[in-house]
Amino acid sequence: MSDIEFSKSLIKGRIAEIVFEQMFRTTNKFSIFHFGYEYTLPELAQYQHLTQVKAVTDNIKDAPDFVLISKEKEEVYLVEVKYRHYPSKKDNLKLARALLKRWNPAYLFVASPEGFFFGPCNTIVTNKGEIGSLFTKWASQKDQNEYLQLLKEFELGH
Repeated sequence: MSDIEFSKSLIKGRIAEIVFEQMFRTTNKFSIFHFGYEYTLPELAQYQHLTQVKAVTDNIKDAPDFVLISKEKEEVYLVEVKYRHYPSKKDNLKLARALLKRWNPAYLFVASPEGFFFGPCNTIVTNKGEIGSLFTKWASQKDQNEYLQLLKEFELGH
């Protein structure tokens, strides 16, 4: 993969994370916190001289992107967010298995021009990579449609 292709992929991933975050903020059903290594490792860098820090940073590198906490503070979800132009069962299965190695329970959210897909990694593994559409109880169809349009505008460059 060329540098420019890698950069395009990285930018699309960030767009998917922003779309996810903003869409879930719109629902007002969850408190949303960044959890991925991009947000936690910079703070730990100042302690890299400590031998324990390497073990901690190795664990954090595989951390999901977000923590969602229900407004009632009864449920917590660790969510990995991915962008895929063409989602596939094989890729979903690979992502879900990797997440479950260190983070169980964990959830996978896939943003695609086809729509938003979401599910618990355990279920994705059990169903051999099959992932359902994002439930309307999590984000209304209206919100999903608006944010999908936004994603497509960035994806297609309009």
